[in-house]
Amino acid sequence: MQIKGYKERVVDAKILAYLRIFGAVCVEGPKWCGKTWACRHQAKSEFLVGDPAGNFQNRRLVQIDISAAFKGESPHLIDEWQEFPELWDATRAYVDASPEKGRYLLTGSSTPNRKGVMHSGTGRIAAIRMLPMTLWESGVSDGAVSLKDLCGNTPLSVIRTRNPDLYEIAEWIVRGGWPGALGLSASDAVHVPREYIAQLEENDIHRIDNVRRDVHKVDLLLRSLARNESTTASIATLCADISGTDGETVDSDTVSAYLNALRRLFVIENQKPFHANVRSSVRVKQSEKRHFCDPSLACAILKLSPERLVGDLNFMGFLFEALVERDLRVYAASFGAQVMHYQDYSNRELDAVIEMENGDWAAVEVKLGAAQEDAAAANLLAIRDTISKEPKGRPPKSLIVVLGRSTAAYTRPDGVHVVPISALRP
Repeated sequence: MQIKGYKERVVDAKILAYLRIFGAVCVEGPKWCGKTWACRHQAKSEFLVGDPAGNFQNRRLVQIDISAAFKGESPHLIDEWQEFPELWDATRAYVDASPEKGRYLLTGSSTPNRKGVMHSGTGRIAAIRMLPMTLWESGVSDGAVSLKDLCGNTPLSVIRTRNPDLYEIAEWIVRGGWPGALGLSASDAVHVPREYIAQLEENDIHRIDNVRRDVHKVDLLLRSLARNESTTASIATLCADISGTDGETVDSDTVSAYLNALRRLFVIENQKPFHANVRSSVRVKQSEKRHFCDPSLACAILKLSPERLVGDLNFMGFLFEALVERDLRVYAASFGAQVMHYQDYSNRELDAVIEMENGDWAAVEVKLGAAQEDAAAANLLAIRDTISKEPKGRPPKSLIVVLGRSTAAYTRPDGVHVVPISALRP
């Protein structure tokens, strides 16, 4: 079902690969990130659970005869399966009934309550996480530099790049990676993530498990998460932030429950701590770095325009870091790597760590402007040298500084790679 005008996504290659390996593939991620289009691009038939045609006839049909959802040529797409969770077990059963690979594609914008779902699907249904569009996918990045090559420590010759101004970078952050915002002016595009948040507060967070949550407390938590974007704020910190800023007490159990609901909706995408040197004497903090699935959601919650963002460069730095780390997660996943962060008890930090499947890793610092390049490189080199001196230490294979504003990508004499985010690709 080739879609006219479809913009290729990084995840497309992984979907195709998994269709060769597994009987079914489930593509999951936040609403509006392009899951259905990506799967339609590979599917030859489809069953849309939420199709409004015939007064939502498909929902009634699947309740009467679940086999109706599985009729069609392979790969067969079943869109938004979580609206009828029994489809998961049925998919496993249909996969077990045939040795054929690539029979079904499932999409889901939330993880339903697993009660009543009999089988995890392990070995039958492979899961792929999808995020909103990266700058390379949306056409902002020219893709002159490969992240995979950088992680392999391939030296860069000097590559001249376009140098965006701060306002343009602020627009990238506020607009976000939503396919529905492509082609819109910046003033129009901001309404896409704002509507996302409105729908989340009014409908999605209640529908996920039919629990009616306090809309005001949901809003307070979202605002606290937005204020603490790209930090390792604890649940206690979030509770204190809500109380101190908004004057209403929210206990930790409530915050934990609401965070769990947001995770199941794929709204938050935290960055896990790096564990490479677990046998080292360097004590590494185990806090996750907090992120929304797209930094535009933080802007939508706080009603930030590009103008307001440029007026607060400190906070803009946190949101730019979130933008870069969103793109790094997508690019790294394409070659089997994962993105984490590093923070130890001696206050040494790395904005991002890209760990490859063989255990090699790259250390990454993220900065808005070229004026911060030397400080970022010095931090990377210092942490590399510290880890190298440890008896069990495994130093990074590659050191990378990702910049917002820069006129070129290159490798410095000290071995640190410098690349603008607007030149990066997988």
